Amino acid sequence: MSDIPVHALTEDQAKEELARLADLLARANTAYHTEDAPEISDADYDAAKRRNAEIEERFPNLKRADSPSDQVGAAPSEGFGKIRHVVRMMSLANAFEDAGITDFDARVRSYLNIPAGQPLAFTAEPKIDGLSLSLRYEGGRLIQAATRGDGEVGENVTANALTIEDIPERLKGAPEVLEVRGEVYMSHADFAALNTRQEERGGKTFANPRNAAAGSLRQLDPEITRSRPLKFFAYAWGDLSAPLADTQVGAIQQLEKLGFQTNPLTHLCKSPEEMLAHYRSIEEQRATLGYDIDGVVYKVDDLALQQRLGSRSTTPRWALAHKFPAELAWTRLEAIDIQVGRTGALSPVARLTPVTVGGVVVSNATLHNEDYIAGRDNKGETIRDGKDIRVGDWVQVYRAGDVIPKVADVDLSKRPEGAAPYVFPDSCPECGSEAVREEGDAVRRCTGGLICPAQAVEKLKHFVSRAAFDIEGLGAKQIEMFYADEILPIREPVDIFTLAKRDANQLAKLKNRDGFGEKSVTNLFAAIDEKRRIPLNRLIFALGIRHVGEVAANDLARHFGGWAGFAAAVDAAAPAAQQFIAGEEAVLRERRAAAAESRRAAVSAIRNAAWEDVPASAKAAWDDIVGIDGIGAAVAMSLVTTFHQKAERASIDRLVAELDVQDVAAPATSDSPVAGKTVVFTGTLEKMTRAEAKATAESLGAKVSGSVSAKTDLLVAGPGAGSKAKKAADLGIETIDEDGWIALISG
Repeated sequence: MSDIPVHALTEDQAKEELARLADLLARANTAYHTEDAPEISDADYDAAKRRNAEIEERFPNLKRADSPSDQVGAAPSEGFGKIRHVVRMMSLANAFEDAGITDFDARVRSYLNIPAGQPLAFTAEPKIDGLSLSLRYEGGRLIQAATRGDGEVGENVTANALTIEDIPERLKGAPEVLEVRGEVYMSHADFAALNTRQEERGGKTFANPRNAAAGSLRQLDPEITRSRPLKFFAYAWGDLSAPLADTQVGAIQQLEKLGFQTNPLTHLCKSPEEMLAHYRSIEEQRATLGYDIDGVVYKVDDLALQQRLGSRSTTPRWALAHKFPAELAWTRLEAIDIQVGRTGALSPVARLTPVTVGGVVVSNATLHNEDYIAGRDNKGETIRDGKDIRVGDWVQVYRAGDVIPKVADVDLSKRPEGAAPYVFPDSCPECGSEAVREEGDAVRRCTGGLICPAQAVEKLKHFVSRAAFDIEGLGAKQIEMFYADEILPIREPVDIFTLAKRDANQLAKLKNRDGFGEKSVTNLFAAIDEKRRIPLNRLIFALGIRHVGEVAANDLARHFGGWAGFAAAVDAAAPAAQQFIAGEEAVLRERRAAAAESRRAAVSAIRNAAWEDVPASAKAAWDDIVGIDGIGAAVAMSLVTTFHQKAERASIDRLVAELDVQDVAAPATSDSPVAGKTVVFTGTLEKMTRAEAKATAESLGAKVSGSVSAKTDLLVAGPGAGSKAKKAADLGIETIDEDGWIALISG
């Protein structure tokens, strides 16, 4: 229903959709305003509210009694006393495009009958992303402080507000009754420090400064609020016994004279063009302000005109919030760091001046690879109009949902003088080994292998991950600790399984270390011993070989059955792998040099020549590996390369000597018509997916191959079968269609 455009909704569908949106927005309001734990992003909330308003506009007779259009915030928490606002605390109408500002100006003029040529001033100020608060002063003394709540009734947080340094307890020269309204917020620096303290003491950490500020203000114990570094900007007022000024600007200046902090970026604008210009200016400064804002608020400056304009049910007609795009923000690129992964990949990471994007504080972003930094894609085509990325640049950061933040654009007009093009390293920053980029690979990789600490640590983390050995009590943090340990180090996988023996020989026992007691050590050693018995597929995956994920590890394990057969096949394929590399390098050179019409013949000749001197046994082993369905030359090359690096192979052999590697249990296939046979699927299967067909065949004891050879026993050919069907016919291999396959395995 939510994906049906509003104009296409039937009345019944509209009614259902309004009910869904009412429930969604009510829950979102409670999570955001009452529990300080938002469930949806600001962008999703705004989109839902816009959709609700559009449906109500099209079907006014369907507007609900609990319509989100008539609600502000959420009901006060039961944990606080309640305060009824003398003057309702309203929310603001939103605009997301520049055209909305021109429309706002036109609506105000139309309502007031002010012609286009006549002056009309607006203030423009940053929209602070914090918690709204109303402070009531009588006789110059603060008598109560209340959150917005549902706009009519808020929570009594007077004791907490008195702990905030920016909120005066007494005022001189104020009207007898003065209700000051503004925003409680937390600076970026204070937010980071608070989260560090919370993490150190095992407490709750916050997703962003707004949540931290709201959670800190709404504490039942004021001393907790006092310990949190909250700040307050004043920007409005409620109940008054006497006016502050005749204009918005004048009133804000009066609040500042009374001792309140007001935002210095508040600016008087005389046209929509000036309003948008100030919006752009504030947006550019956003990352350097030191606190979160999520847009700019425009207000009619003349307070008499504000009075005439009045309000709708929940929003004033004289004000508008111009929101920033929720998933985009501009900030400064402070540095480019290189991280080395377990496969040796050198990954560039942008270190940014922290900025909140999509509700999350972002200080790091991916830069993908050296081509992306240089302004090229993986095909050499220009991106970002060819703009490269340099340290010191003003960059646009993009984040959507759980997607890793990335640098999307560069503002060349703000590039610092002397900013130099980034030179991607050709050696590993961790171990100094040469970092090479293979033909066709977008990534540069360290060649250090196990001597590279970054690769070693990441490989060890992978080794103990959930889908690999999954050792209870030995996770990523423990791996980092043991890797750095001088007495009981874990530098390669086998060290895990000798840890107990080495501990017994050490004078300084593990149980005497911080974080370890006798029971925790005993449990760790028991957990390690429990995982000495490991299925072949999990061991293959745990080795962290490039291109070998869980699926490939399972395919290899099912095909070879046991460790001995698997290792022997990889060893036997080595000569063929070396020739494969030589042949592919020649192919790449020929592709670059040859004319298009001659490439196919040249490539075929080169590949044939590359295999002439390969022993038959090596060819057979190579074909056996690459013929496994789902396993190709890239996986085979990674296996051979890993097993034939002396240090890497010695490490693997030491590990296997400590393990009881379990063969992959063969399925019960005594009645299977395809047990022990090699089956190939080709063409389009119409009654099951290729994955289903493969899984079914393997469960019946068959081996599924991706290519036809003399070892193939059966070809299942669907519509569109091509060269595999021809080759099977040439070799005299039995061929059946999908219906024949289903009949065969069902009989």
